[in-house]
Amino acid sequence: MNVDFKQLNGLTLAYVGDAVFELYIRRHLVQSGQVKPNQLHQKAVMFVSGKAQAMIISHWLEMNFLSEEEKRIFGRGRNAKSASIPKHTNVQAYRYSTGFEALIGYHYLLNNEERLNDLLKAAVRFIERNDSDVL
Repeated sequence: MNVDFKQLNGLTLAYVGDAVFELYIRRHLVQSGQVKPNQLHQKAVMFVSGKAQAMIISHWLEMNFLSEEEKRIFGRGRNAKSASIPKHTNVQAYRYSTGFEALIGYHYLLNNEERLNDLLKAAVRFIERNDSDVL
């Protein structure tokens, strides 16, 4: 069965993007010298929280960092209807973070490695510069 990744719904793309981003952040933290499990977890949460992801994608939209195609993929994730919204975030942040994850999942599934790496590195740079706003 061949799946056309370009046609996947936003929540499916976000499901993959969530895992890709989480793994990227874990590797980044370990490579940066973080080794204590509790510290790793606390730092990882700072990067992968819905609030952080919403801040990243909002910044990218403001800076016109995304192509028109990427904006459409983000919108597909943002507008996807989810059965529930986590209690620890507001609706807009949740929707934006879902759009962020959909964009990451889209590039991962299409093997757009160069652009995926650009986005992941830019996300880390943004959070590291704005970590006090994320907490």
